[in-house]
Amino acid sequence: MVDRFGRTIEYLRLSITDKCNLRCRYCMPKDGVTPVSHDDILRYEEITRLAGIFAHLGIRKIRITGGEPLVRKGVCDLIGRLKSVNGVENVSLTTNGVLLRELAQDLKAAGTDGINISLDTVNEETFRKLTGFDGLPQVMEGLKTAFDRGMRLKINCVPVWGINEGDLCDIALFAKDRPVDVRFIELMPIGEGRGFTGISSNEVLYLLEERFGKSWTLSDRGSGPARMRSFAGFAGRIGFISPISQSFCSSCNRLRLTSTGFLKTCLYYAEGYDLKGALRGGASDEELARLITGAVKEKPAGHRFGEKKDAFEEKRMYQIGG
Repeated sequence: MVDRFGRTIEYLRLSITDKCNLRCRYCMPKDGVTPVSHDDILRYEEITRLAGIFAHLGIRKIRITGGEPLVRKGVCDLIGRLKSVNGVENVSLTTNGVLLRELAQDLKAAGTDGINISLDTVNEETFRKLTGFDGLPQVMEGLKTAFDRGMRLKINCVPVWGINEGDLCDIALFAKDRPVDVRFIELMPIGEGRGFTGISSNEVLYLLEERFGKSWTLSDRGSGPARMRSFAGFAGRIGFISPISQSFCSSCNRLRLTSTGFLKTCLYYAEGYDLKGALRGGASDEELARLITGAVKEKPAGHRFGEKKDAFEEKRMYQIGG
């Protein structure tokens, strides 16, 4: 699929649940959440059918997200199903890592192509204050188990002033002795995130170079938006994803499908398309394909964070899919 701006759309971020076993302050509201009912969540059979349609239209990469995807039973079976869809070349997963140790072997057996682990601190007290749980030891065990099983890992960190600025260099050290990518992702001002101040990529780079010396740019940035750099003596790479300070909308290649079957073409805008309603209303594959291609034709040029617009997305990240 190619949109009206000439961008090839080949990447689907697929949320399978809005539930999470952590309560990160920049994601979840203090007063708790009301989970979507089970009947309102796409069933695995429905997800597999939609994946086949997306793949027929040109989607090649699917990333499973949540909430926290590992809290939904049968996620490994779903990965196996998606891996068997003709045209899908890569199925990966983003997780907070709490349940990774017990599921790492099953994820590998299912054919998972890569795992992104969200990790904002390596300090147990900071982890508890940020997430509301004493779960850092489980995350560290999960990371080690997945690495020992030979899985392709990336660590994602969201730098936020007043929360984890003192931990960023320690998180970067995961890439020192291991061939692991550590990526620092600018905070998106969505939902609870609007109440916090993110640390820009340039500010993070300054902090890292103060500790580890000068870095250099790597030409291989893969298919994603991360700008990769290397430091002397590091086996892995350090990446920066900068949607706010250095927008990459002009090369955006993705769609998002929420756990309730709502198709979004841009994280910023509230508009989207109810694929679940069409699917459960008896739409054929051809009709669903027309809805998807119609959505792609209307994909906006880019986000407008920093501007006050009526169309701004009011949902929180766990509802959209991180």
